[in-house]
Amino acid sequence: MAVFRTDKTTDYTTMSNHHLKDKRLSMKAKGLLSMMLSFSDDWQYSLQGLVAVSKEGLTAIRAIIQELEDNGYLVRRRLRNAHGQLASVEYDIYEVPQT
Repeated sequence: MAVFRTDKTTDYTTMSNHHLKDKRLSMKAKGLLSMMLSFSDDWQYSLQGLVAVSKEGLTAIRAIIQELEDNGYLVRRRLRNAHGQLASVEYDIYEVPQT
């Protein structure tokens, strides 16, 4: 068997292998987390945004996000506006799970 790799001078991502070796995560969770880690630091995370850049539907993305959250790779915070209404959700993504 041979593995054919490309030259990594442009358009590549450097990330920890920790989540790829974590047996608690499904392949879908490993893939989505890898994709999320490849986005620029100013990418605006949302369920709809993740649906837009993947083949998965909203229900699947929601389940994968919950799996990443349950395993410490993602933290979501609901933000409120000046009137106390829910305004948005802030995502913190980690290469190594937080306890």
